[in-house]
Amino acid sequence: MKNSNHILWATMTSRLQYLVPQHALSRLAGYVSRCRAPWFKNWLIQWFIKRYRVDMTVAAEPNPLAYPDFNSFFTRALKPEKRPMAAEEKAIVCPVDGAVSQIGKITDNLLLQAKGIHYDVQQLLGGSKERAAPFLNGHFVTLYLAPKDYHRVHMPVSGRLREMIHVPGSLFSVNPVTTETVANLFARNERVITIFETEIGPMAVVLVGAMLVASISTVWAGKITPAGKQQVRQWQYNDQRIELARGQELGHFELGSTAIVLFGSNAVNWVAGVQPGHSLCFGQALT
Repeated sequence: MKNSNHILWATMTSRLQYLVPQHALSRLAGYVSRCRAPWFKNWLIQWFIKRYRVDMTVAAEPNPLAYPDFNSFFTRALKPEKRPMAAEEKAIVCPVDGAVSQIGKITDNLLLQAKGIHYDVQQLLGGSKERAAPFLNGHFVTLYLAPKDYHRVHMPVSGRLREMIHVPGSLFSVNPVTTETVANLFARNERVITIFETEIGPMAVVLVGAMLVASISTVWAGKITPAGKQQVRQWQYNDQRIELARGQELGHFELGSTAIVLFGSNAVNWVAGVQPGHSLCFGQALT
């Protein structure tokens, strides 16, 4: 009965998301998150901390009332000593605080979204066969950032930026319930794709938008979403030397979402104990 109720609830929740104005709600969330009226932003921040049990002791600014608005609180920095890098210099590190949604190999050009649900790596990377080719039969990890989590994204390994792509799309929630019920979720949601060249080959870090995610930003280009035009945009960086070290900040979400990291064939061996459902911290070893 419990399982049947879960399936019914998941189905109803996902169907409702087809009906609501996803982008309008996300724009409204962005507006609310930037409100600087002290009475409102203080109430919202304190309610959020209590509701989601946010640990402010690890924040660089632990006083919730010191943030000028909710968005500044949500994208807060952490005390560096609270997220040390893995001791092994060549270890690939977790780029975020979050839970492992799925981890494994890209088999027959497909990534696992949830039990029995797969999606295509070429679709995830914006439909380009050439862009997807280096990752065929490669490795991936999908990391879900819950509301309580730290929402900055960092480099899993040092690399040089080659390309960035913004792919407009839907804004379904990316929580576990929706992940289990909406087909091709990560390949249909709005996303920012970053392609790096690393010492172990190509790496893609995909920042997936979601319901109520006000924007996605990168450290080299600033705010990428929301965008005025709903068309695919591409930036090439072959003539620019944008290099980011392992652990360096790559970008951030304004409100929560999912990050997906891809590597090529035979490039990595994931730590055996890292399994779907496990919570990880930024800086923790993945290999």
